[in-house]
Amino acid sequence: MTEKGLPWRAEAAGPAASARQGMGPLALVLAVILAVAVSFALLAFRPQIPFWAQAIGAGLALIGLLLLVGMPGGYIHLGRRSKQREFLDCLADAISDPLVVTDARGRAVYANAHFVKLASAAGAARLTGIDLIYAGFPEFAEPVYHLAQAARDGKAAEREVRIPAGSAAPLARTDRPVWLRLQVAPVPDGGSTLWRLQDISADRALQEQAFTRLQFIITYLDYAPAGFFSTLPNGRIDYFNATLAGWLGLDVAQSQSGGLSLADVVGEAGERLMSAATPKPSGVVTERFDLDLRDKAGRAFPVRLIHRADFDAAGKPLPSRSLVIPRDELVERSDAGQRLARFIHAAPLGIAEIDRNGTLREANAAFFDLSPGARRGGSLTAIVGEGERPALDRALADAMAGEGKLAIADATIGGDKPRAVQFTLTRLFADDDWAAVFALDKTESKALEVQLAQSQKMQAVGQLASGIAHDFNNVLTPIIGFADLLLAKMRPTDPSFADVMSIKQNANRAANLVRQLLAFSRRQTLQPKVHALTEAMSELGNLLGRVLGEKVTLKISHGRDLGLVLVDIHQFEQVIINLAVNARDAMPGGGTLSVRTHNVSVEESRSVAPDLMPPGEYVACEVEDTGSGIPPGIVDKIWEPFFSTKEVGKGTGLGLSTVYGIVKQTGGFIFCDSTIGRGTTFRIYLPRHYPGPEPVAMAAVKAPAAPARADYTGKGRILLVEDEDAVRAFAIRALSSRGYTVIEADSGERALEIIAADTKGFELILSDVVMPEMDGPTLLRELRKRGIKTKVIFISGYAEDAFEKNLEGQTDFAFLPKPFSLKQLVEKVKEVMEG
Repeated sequence: MTEKGLPWRAEAAGPAASARQGMGPLALVLAVILAVAVSFALLAFRPQIPFWAQAIGAGLALIGLLLLVGMPGGYIHLGRRSKQREFLDCLADAISDPLVVTDARGRAVYANAHFVKLASAAGAARLTGIDLIYAGFPEFAEPVYHLAQAARDGKAAEREVRIPAGSAAPLARTDRPVWLRLQVAPVPDGGSTLWRLQDISADRALQEQAFTRLQFIITYLDYAPAGFFSTLPNGRIDYFNATLAGWLGLDVAQSQSGGLSLADVVGEAGERLMSAATPKPSGVVTERFDLDLRDKAGRAFPVRLIHRADFDAAGKPLPSRSLVIPRDELVERSDAGQRLARFIHAAPLGIAEIDRNGTLREANAAFFDLSPGARRGGSLTAIVGEGERPALDRALADAMAGEGKLAIADATIGGDKPRAVQFTLTRLFADDDWAAVFALDKTESKALEVQLAQSQKMQAVGQLASGIAHDFNNVLTPIIGFADLLLAKMRPTDPSFADVMSIKQNANRAANLVRQLLAFSRRQTLQPKVHALTEAMSELGNLLGRVLGEKVTLKISHGRDLGLVLVDIHQFEQVIINLAVNARDAMPGGGTLSVRTHNVSVEESRSVAPDLMPPGEYVACEVEDTGSGIPPGIVDKIWEPFFSTKEVGKGTGLGLSTVYGIVKQTGGFIFCDSTIGRGTTFRIYLPRHYPGPEPVAMAAVKAPAAPARADYTGKGRILLVEDEDAVRAFAIRALSSRGYTVIEADSGERALEIIAADTKGFELILSDVVMPEMDGPTLLRELRKRGIKTKVIFISGYAEDAFEKNLEGQTDFAFLPKPFSLKQLVEKVKEVMEG
């Protein structure tokens, strides 16, 4: 069927050029029939009709015939709208692609000449849409369905369809496949849709040719006699040719999948070298490196790498390309210069070359590792602090002043982890215009020096504090004891009762200061037990609330499945209270104190303080306030005894030093982080304790306390060995008043003489630890050697563990720390004598 044989196009599509040619003969036939009918009518009614009426009727008939023939055929147009439509029809026919317009119900209402031709070739008997023309071809089913859905939704869309060679579909070819693009777009009239069909086979053919050419180039590059790879700015390998993959024993597909990084190919040292280029104005930096790659088996593969790094106008890195050329091993061995270059790049010491202006020419990987901000072409002084640059400039000037002269400058290189570096500069030859720079990382050694100095200082202060504490305890013991003896004889209404009570209270305050000194020096006696901090902290909450007052909000939170710790819970409570008091004083206007506990795994502990705290499992306790913070200049001094930022008379400066001593003596670690204006956080890490196979009673679950003894009197002979007269006098009076017979000795030698001459025996020996000539532990050893099994109580101003090492395994003794009160003395004696 031809286009001219489709009479329906004129009715449906309007007066397009081809339709007009088909409608002319039809209109002429209709006109002839109408003319014959009119002629018969005139002849039949001629006698009854006047001539003038016949003339008018003939004229009107002639005009009607002209309109009937001219308008359907497109020869006569009425008004401007017909001319516009004729123009639009011509425009639609001028578009080389088939176009058809469908209404809201999917019926075709207009088509251009190319679509009419397509419909004729498809054998359509009437005007229809593209979906019906290609309804019988499977490759069009899914695209046409989605386009029809888009048309119903009033959306524009397009799909591409490939027609295989030899298909029976319209526009198909027998010699090659055909690619068609189907498009739909809504027409602004509110319900119609324009369908368009484009043949894009030529574009696809060009794309396939370009792809084939690209494949050829890639294949050529893959098997070139040199290695090649390209790298993205993030360090990932974007392309890796087969030649280089074969040299390194890598799978080609895996190496080209994007799973490799630059460090995987050239190593971390090579990556630092290649990424240390300074952008040039041209945006292109080409450099040469002699590196050792590692194959899959770990063997060294020496190569010369020519690297091109590209940068944009802002200096931001773009994808780079690298050519890899293998170096012959025999040539390598004979070339001492290249071997030396390899040694320099592999050296653990930073080595660089700079000119007399301080511009960095070359450097090895270790140098760039020390100073991540260093770049070839950049300034050496730019990588150190501004205040340290003059010293480095002077060192460079001194090095350039003479041959072989060494100039040393210490500086700090900033960054995420600041490094303390010692730069040694030297000019190797007199005619050189460059100098060699050797950079030695002194960070760890500097940290060790600081730690050693701090440790020695703290040890010295601790020994001094321990000695002072011992002497103070010897003074305080008789003061507290004799005050107790006086109070025992007085009534509360006695005029002197308040004075004696004041003496005792102030002596107890002094004793508390002594205990803090012992805690700082880690010489106090601890009684560690297994505890769960969850229960211990819950019992401490009420006390902390009273300590903090109403202005400070207390928040306590615990981690899940909190581990156990081995601590003296009373001392640990003292740690938390001291930190809480400091936090309260740092928040005079109110704030929040948060106490948190959580477990710390081995991996997490590695990032806490690698130089100070060994890896392991810990239970952490964090005390955080929202106060004023600690100035950076004094953070390192807060642990020192007697250091305080409070006003005179409002603090002893022993609070944090006591905290430090207790935590250290427990085997834990404490760190402080503070920000001015935001607050301070103290983090305590206690080693996590795992009980052995035998069940361990939880100390945090306190058993009901036994009722206190009301009767402290007793009988028996006691040998009191004490070199301090006041302490000895108080102990004799206290014990004698309770019914004991007390024999005194002022030294260990005198005690042995009394025991040797005694015939009645002693039920108890009460001995000081530190005495001239023969101390308490020596006295105990002598007694045991002589077979004397008498019970022994040691009294001392030092902690128990300070002299345990001198007992050579002896554990059959009790201990009473100084200063002690009357009640504490008689309780301990009664307890030991009764077993």
